[in-house]
Amino acid sequence: MNWITKFIKPRIKSLFKKRSSGSKETLWTTCECKNLVYKDDLFKNFSVCPTCGFHHKLGCEDRFKVFFDNKEYETIKTPLPKDDPLKFVDAKKYIDRLKFAREKTNQSDAILIADGKINNIQVTVGAQNFDFIGGSVGAASGEAFVHGVQNAINKKTPFIFFSCSGGQRMMESAISLVQMSRTVLAVNELKKKNLPYIVVMCNPTAGGVTGSFASLGDVLIAEPKAIVAFAGRRVIESTVKEELPEDFQTAEFVKEHGGIDLVVERKYLRSTISTLLSILLKKKEAQAISETDNVTNLEETLPKTSKAV
Repeated sequence: MNWITKFIKPRIKSLFKKRSSGSKETLWTTCECKNLVYKDDLFKNFSVCPTCGFHHKLGCEDRFKVFFDNKEYETIKTPLPKDDPLKFVDAKKYIDRLKFAREKTNQSDAILIADGKINNIQVTVGAQNFDFIGGSVGAASGEAFVHGVQNAINKKTPFIFFSCSGGQRMMESAISLVQMSRTVLAVNELKKKNLPYIVVMCNPTAGGVTGSFASLGDVLIAEPKAIVAFAGRRVIESTVKEELPEDFQTAEFVKEHGGIDLVVERKYLRSTISTLLSILLKKKEAQAISETDNVTNLEETLPKTSKAV
């Protein structure tokens, strides 16, 4: 009996673990509604459950594939600051967490930037991968975002960002908090150039990301049932000493209370954003022409004034 308990049972368990749902080779995945979904069918449906409509998280590359025309895009290389500047250690070394996250996601950090077209409109697009330490923003992610804005300014393209994050990266302390002001200043420069900035808030968008660049879009869109928040629900409940509504901090709740503009299903994001861009680009073009005309008229009046004097 001891032989069976010590050797046979552990061996059987190890065989099942190798074939568990965590393996990339499995053909099925489990949804929030507890139903099994065929992975190919899920991806063909934009990673949205055909039964309950739950929007599953997308990695950056998968996000780009369902967003850009014909899945064609070019990933932009962004600066990568020194890893683990504070030599942070909690339950694990931060450097080990970074190594694991990079192996898991095949990304250097949580944010990727890409160039491509959406309905033949040239755009710069950024996205966060929640699988990379919760999509948290540290120095590398901050650099990637700023570099993405700079790319949009250089190429005079709209900037679209898909946020999906728990907030700033605690392992980098004040270095991560500085990224809030840096990204806000970058967005400000983008707006000075009259370039559209659209944010799509995915599940979840929280903490310092909500408190900085994710809330500054010309148009704020969220995917259905996405959590859009700054502080967590339990923190707020313990502070106000009241029970909050069941749908508190969902995209629909935030929209109803004026926090965002639209809640759009993933399959309609391309058409919705391309329509918004066509309107915003015409508006920005009209503003630029108007500003040019004003300068021209002013220059024409100056010589006349000087002659009169």
